[in-house]
Amino acid sequence: MTSVVITTAAVVVALALAGALVLFWRLYQDSVRRADAALAAVEAERARGREQQAALRRYEVAFASASGRGELGEQVLVETAKALGLREGLHFAVQTDVAGGGAARPDLVLFVSGGRQVPVDAKTSLATWAEAVETDDPAERADALRVHVRNVRARAAELAGRGYQRWADAIYGAIMFVPSDAAVVAALDTDPTLLGWLLDRRVFLCGPTGFAVVASAALFAATERTLADDVDRVRGQAARAHRSANAAVEAVNVSSTHLQRFLAARRKELDALEGFRTAVQPLTDAAGLPGGVAAVRREDEVTTYGVANGVIGAEAGPDALPENGSGTLRDSAG
Repeated sequence: MTSVVITTAAVVVALALAGALVLFWRLYQDSVRRADAALAAVEAERARGREQQAALRRYEVAFASASGRGELGEQVLVETAKALGLREGLHFAVQTDVAGGGAARPDLVLFVSGGRQVPVDAKTSLATWAEAVETDDPAERADALRVHVRNVRARAAELAGRGYQRWADAIYGAIMFVPSDAAVVAALDTDPTLLGWLLDRRVFLCGPTGFAVVASAALFAATERTLADDVDRVRGQAARAHRSANAAVEAVNVSSTHLQRFLAARRKELDALEGFRTAVQPLTDAAGLPGGVAAVRREDEVTTYGVANGVIGAEAGPDALPENGSGTLRDSAG
């Protein structure tokens, strides 16, 4: 009996140990899978970090050169203008030589009424402003913002020296576009005298929101100009139609006068022919010829019919004339 109990206990212990081993193995496998997933997530995050660093380096390189800043700012400008409903070639133009010799080529030119233009430059550097946004040190942020203000002033002085207002005189100055409203506000907050300094040089600093206001005004002006041009064209066409109508009426009046003169001359011709027939009749009688000279037909209804139906003279075909009593067609000249 004792041996049976011991055997049973040994079996139970062996089964318990086997179950514990299976559970431990499963837990180990789960921990390995979780560790592998964590490692994969870490590698993916590192890859995204490397991509972001590469993009940031490209961003810094772009902002480090005037051409890169111009391309980026011009792209933002064009996208903003198109989003507002402006059409390239109708409401604005890109890289237009307003001076004629290549000395003045703003990134974008807005067209307003009267053939006037608004030049827009988009090469302002935002590299130091980006550094100010990224840093957590207040001193470094203040230094970066001061450098940002100096960059804005330098670019504004360069634009003022180009004298865009000599060719694009809609606002007698130039718009200095900054792709970020926050960068504009930061510059104006850092240097309270910046706005007055810019206005003295006829340079208008604005971000996408300010440019949207200016572009909307240009769109309204261009629309008004287009409507005025359409009205002028309609008036011109109406004047030409009026002159054409007068010419047509005068032609009809001249034709009517000539027709009346032709009918009067025809009546005189028939009267003379009738007189000649009367004078020849005694000679016919004396000659003893059978019959007499045929009578001259003077049916006025033939002429009246031709006038009413537009078949006078050569235009009156045989089918258009009524028949006389003998069944023959009457002479259209009668």
